[in-house]
Amino acid sequence: MAVLLDLYSRKVVGWSMSNRNNTELVMNALRMALMRRKPKEPVLHHTDQGSVYGSDEYRKELSANAMIASMSRKGDCYDNAVAESFFSTFKNELMWENTFLTPNQGRTEAFDYIEVFYNRQRIHQTLGYQTPSQFEEPAVS
Repeated sequence: MAVLLDLYSRKVVGWSMSNRNNTELVMNALRMALMRRKPKEPVLHHTDQGSVYGSDEYRKELSANAMIASMSRKGDCYDNAVAESFFSTFKNELMWENTFLTPNQGRTEAFDYIEVFYNRQRIHQTLGYQTPSQFEEPAVS
């Protein structure tokens, strides 16, 4: 699984699943995020040092969309703490409690977890006990 998180709101804005960890996996997650967010000004895009994020294809897509590539230093796990926290939460709240009989069932459950529960229902302490979607909503005066 590859996910792109908005650091401001902790919202999963792009994600993809595959039985292979390759450039296509991360490109699909990036394209979903771009389709959803349609950034109009430069965006900082931070990743770990995975080779898929350093591929020419991935870098070209970032550049074509005015995204500034940022990569964590070797051995610095704190650089990706938000992403690591998401994956820990995902595993604890979905994966360890369930058995998926088919890859499609796993994808469906992941979709429900991310799109229905995590982004719209799961509150976060760092967001003042709001969901990522609530946190992104403009304040009503």
